[in-house]
Amino acid sequence: MPDTVIVTTQDLGPAVRLRDAFVAEDYAVELLTAGERIADVENPVLLILTGALDEKQARRLSREALEYSHLPIIGLFEAAKDATPEARRRLNLNESFVKPIDPQEVALIGHRLIQRRHVREVTGIIGEADAMAEVLERVVQIAPVNSTVLVTGESGTGKERIARGIHALSPRRHRPFIAANVVALPETLLESELFGHEKGSFTGAIGQRKGFFELANKGTLFLDEIGEMPLSTQTKLLRVLEEREFMRVGGEDSITVDVRFIAATNQELRQLVDLGRFRRDLYYRLNVLRIELPPLRERREDIPILIEHFIRESSAEHDRLRVTVSPDALRLLSEYSWPGNVRELKNLVESMVVLAPGTVVRPADIPREIRDRAGKAALPVPLFRSDADGAAATPELEFIFRTLIQLRMDVDDLRGRFDEYRDTHPELIRPIPYALPGHAGPQHLGEILPPEPEAEAIVEGTGDGIDEGVVVYRPGMTLRDIEQAVITAALTEVRGNRRRAAEILGMGERTLYRKIKEYEIPL
Repeated sequence: MPDTVIVTTQDLGPAVRLRDAFVAEDYAVELLTAGERIADVENPVLLILTGALDEKQARRLSREALEYSHLPIIGLFEAAKDATPEARRRLNLNESFVKPIDPQEVALIGHRLIQRRHVREVTGIIGEADAMAEVLERVVQIAPVNSTVLVTGESGTGKERIARGIHALSPRRHRPFIAANVVALPETLLESELFGHEKGSFTGAIGQRKGFFELANKGTLFLDEIGEMPLSTQTKLLRVLEEREFMRVGGEDSITVDVRFIAATNQELRQLVDLGRFRRDLYYRLNVLRIELPPLRERREDIPILIEHFIRESSAEHDRLRVTVSPDALRLLSEYSWPGNVRELKNLVESMVVLAPGTVVRPADIPREIRDRAGKAALPVPLFRSDADGAAATPELEFIFRTLIQLRMDVDDLRGRFDEYRDTHPELIRPIPYALPGHAGPQHLGEILPPEPEAEAIVEGTGDGIDEGVVVYRPGMTLRDIEQAVITAALTEVRGNRRRAAEILGMGERTLYRKIKEYEIPL
């Protein structure tokens, strides 16, 4: 059954031209006259209101489209002054155009709206915010290929729905989709669940068992909470992603699989890499294609749409009368920060549908904790869940941790800048090995000395083991300070012979003279 575009006939000229444009795109087109309803059309996918947008018929069709699985709507306005945000909102328009129109442009935008609606139906993701539109477009782009995908976002934002949408739109849609959560699997059994095991490989292994990778062969494997995976298992996972083969626990034969791998996390993997809790090479292997889901508090314009959708869904599921939300109650719900995101909103709406004393939900019917926190900023999501003893990290420890991470980043940045200068002037600075926490092997930035009130470079013997003429870098020195110290060292080495110093430094004599004057170097 072909997809059908509904075009109203209030303005017959544009309606006929739009019919021809959509027919050229292989859509069926139904011209809807006054009094006809959307329910009379088979398989509608788009509604276009060609005129009389301030009349009752347009508002009626808009309501019908909203009830019909959020059918996208395009409106044609007579003049730009009529296309106000209020008018668009009143008719639930997804897009609008001002006459005269380009039928091909309207058909192009309509095709995109139809595709976006199809992705929403597949994924179950509801929302009209720009951030969600970008997410759905990414799903459409990513689905046809086989590359690994990393889905990030807070808990309750719909990461598994996105993974299922990618699978459903991919060439693997008729193959298995296996979903698992790392946190839900005991660490001692995680490898067995992923890769399977042979009979007798460990206590309780009474028979051979296939793991998730074998079960998902030719299909898609979705692994949530990837940041909680132990390092030992991360190593084996990396090999599977690289080589597409593995061995069962206790097995000796390699098994080759063809699996589309999708990982998800609500943590910042880059920070886990810096902490040594996540393999750097695995992070880069997972982060091939990335989709980041925004929290609900960053797309508040979708809250009324989600509430209406969940009301319809819960009313049908529990066989209850459909309730409405009063403007004051809707304002409170829209201002709440929703730390549990869409999952929390869905659960609340379900409880309102079941427990509401009447058909209208008022502020008093909303739980007190939501009423009291509406309009208040959300607290940051904790970086750590808990330690081994179950004690959550305190704000003081989290502050110290963030400070140390920032310090580590500053040191790495300084190291990179000094390496760049050293590479361009290898004859001027003697590398002196030193150790930096978190770096394997000795580093070579030059000797690091304790900070002193004024940064300086030692250019003469000091009796403390530093050779004469060696430039020593100290924290706080700029490239200008280093250049001044190097020129001073070179002049000292040749006893003030400027021509010889210029040859050693690899610069022209005129440049050296200018630098001596600029830095006021005594001779």
